[in-house]
Amino acid sequence: MNSFQSSFGKRKQNKLARFAGSVVASLAIAGSVNYANIAKATPTKTFTTNDIASVSVNPTQQQPIVAQLPSSNTQYQAMQMLPGGLIPIIVLGGVIVFVPLFFGGLVVIGEREVGIVVRKFTLSGRGLPAGRLIALNGEAGLQADTLAPGWHWGYWPWQYSVRKESVVVVPQGEIALIVAADGASNPPERILGKIVDCDNFQDARKFLTHGGEKGRQMGFLTAGTYRINTALFKVIMASNASAHGMNPEHLRVYSVSSDKVGIVTTLDGLPIAGGEIAGPTIAGHDNFQNGQKFIDAGGRRGLQEQILLSGSWNLNPWFVQVEQVPMTEIPIGYVGVVISFVGQAQEDVSGAAFTHGNLVNQGHKGVWVEPLYPGKHPLNSRIMKIELVPTTNIVLNWSGRTERHSYDAKLASLTVRSRDGFAFDLEVAQIIHVGALDAPKVISRVGSMQNLVDHVLEPTIGNYFRNSAQNCTVLDFLTARSERQAEAAEYIKVAIRAYDVQAIDTLIGDIQPPATLMQTQTDRKIAEEQRKTYEVQQAAQTQRQQLVRETALADIQQEMVKSEQSVHIADLKAQAQIKQANGEAEGTKLRAMADAEGIRATGNAKAETYRSGVEALGPQGYTAMQLMQIIGDRNVRLIPDILVGGSNGSTNGLVDGLLSLILWNQTAKPGEALPTPLHPQPIVKPQPNGQSTIPPIVVDFTGDK
Repeated sequence: MNSFQSSFGKRKQNKLARFAGSVVASLAIAGSVNYANIAKATPTKTFTTNDIASVSVNPTQQQPIVAQLPSSNTQYQAMQMLPGGLIPIIVLGGVIVFVPLFFGGLVVIGEREVGIVVRKFTLSGRGLPAGRLIALNGEAGLQADTLAPGWHWGYWPWQYSVRKESVVVVPQGEIALIVAADGASNPPERILGKIVDCDNFQDARKFLTHGGEKGRQMGFLTAGTYRINTALFKVIMASNASAHGMNPEHLRVYSVSSDKVGIVTTLDGLPIAGGEIAGPTIAGHDNFQNGQKFIDAGGRRGLQEQILLSGSWNLNPWFVQVEQVPMTEIPIGYVGVVISFVGQAQEDVSGAAFTHGNLVNQGHKGVWVEPLYPGKHPLNSRIMKIELVPTTNIVLNWSGRTERHSYDAKLASLTVRSRDGFAFDLEVAQIIHVGALDAPKVISRVGSMQNLVDHVLEPTIGNYFRNSAQNCTVLDFLTARSERQAEAAEYIKVAIRAYDVQAIDTLIGDIQPPATLMQTQTDRKIAEEQRKTYEVQQAAQTQRQQLVRETALADIQQEMVKSEQSVHIADLKAQAQIKQANGEAEGTKLRAMADAEGIRATGNAKAETYRSGVEALGPQGYTAMQLMQIIGDRNVRLIPDILVGGSNGSTNGLVDGLLSLILWNQTAKPGEALPTPLHPQPIVKPQPNGQSTIPPIVVDFTGDK
């Protein structure tokens, strides 16, 4: 195309010439193929459009581009088997095919390729203008137009060099940055090239003719496939970021976490106006994803008021830097008073009565009249300050104790002086409350809660108690503590209400008077208590004496009762004994009468028995029978077992008796008792005349032994 334009100076003629060359080459190929079919030779491989499309061109060679004819062993053998007359025909067909390919300037571009054209020379010898790298009007050098996939004629190898490049593929979740090697110069106030309509940098001619600027570009490529003229545009992706001195993470889609906000700093745009610390909010740039709209709308470089919320954003790291910070959290029991350093001009809405500061509406510079309530708020902490104000009761201690909020960390017990010149320490606890709607007023007036404690409450409460202590003595202050506490609570409530703070209660804690004074009071109190103790002890002794007296009377009374009871018991016992004796006498009498009656009856019966026996046996017979009965019943021995006696003055009787006794013992059976006389035997004493006296045997018929 460019060669015909150089020859005739018209682009239309160049297109017609290329079309005519394509037609001639096609006819030549068709004729050779038909002629080969008519010859009906051994089949040989014919050339199709796919074979021609597979021809590759070395981009670095400056030699003519010649289509490589494929061959194989099968084709070579088939050609050997052809008749000799067909070889010239095949050679002629090859020449007919080769000539259009070589002299027609055919270039084949693949489906995922792009052709970068370099024109070696022009017949007119016209070169590129000064400062330009890419040719737009047929000049020698790198051409702005690229070759799309397909066949392209007229690119003769002696005049053109075509370099095939792969298409640019940007993966999902990434972006690609662009650096333009040619174009207009950037203005001094800009650092990035503006975005122009060039089909995402795929049309280099439009980029250059529509005012595209060289250098780093504001525009970038998102995920997709692009045919880029790499001679004009350098594409930087995560895969090759390190080679260009960049962090691969900067070329990925930027994500903001769900509980954070992104604070944005832009690197291009107009300077921030004097007296401001951040650029104003600009509409229409889709959260900094369209940098050109941001610039065109007057966006300022530097810190921005607008923030990025949770989500994923396509951001150009050459244009935007983002810092993620946690959302502003307002705890339960607090409100957040916003102090904005940016925004519209201050318009005080606090009213004429509030002369201690300005309160503004949301979006204005100053203290916002509406506080933030508990929760998480997406705020730009670089341009705003959030002052937390407790809405619950706050306890402040003027002592060694510190609450969790630490507002009273610097407070100490108050040292006051009494009217009588004694200095003593006083501990105080103050309970205050700040309403949610009063919190902005408090912050506007004093700046912070710590300033409220240090600059308002500490001097107010301290001075009151110092003044109050000087009006009384130490002892009066101690004794009238409740009254002092009530007076302090009333005074402080009125005093701090002027600062929009509510006083809930004032409490007096430990009072530490001088040690010497307290020692005197202690001694006096001890003496008084001792006196009272003695009085109590005396009363106790008197009471104890009375108790002993009553106790003794009670004991005597007990003995009297016991004696009376003993007498009564003795009377009862005597009466019982009398009755018992009477009973026993009556019983004895009755028993004697019964025994006498029994004896009388027994005697009568025995007499009747004796009388009947005598009548039956006679007196002597009955007596003998009774005697024999008694002897039998009582085992009376009539004849002794051993009889010792002496005759004629001999003493052998005693010896014979002893021998008889020994013999009796020896002949006695085991267990048999020795004979026992019924009555003791008399000792036989020898008489002087040698005779012994043997007493007679006495028989007792009365039944006794």
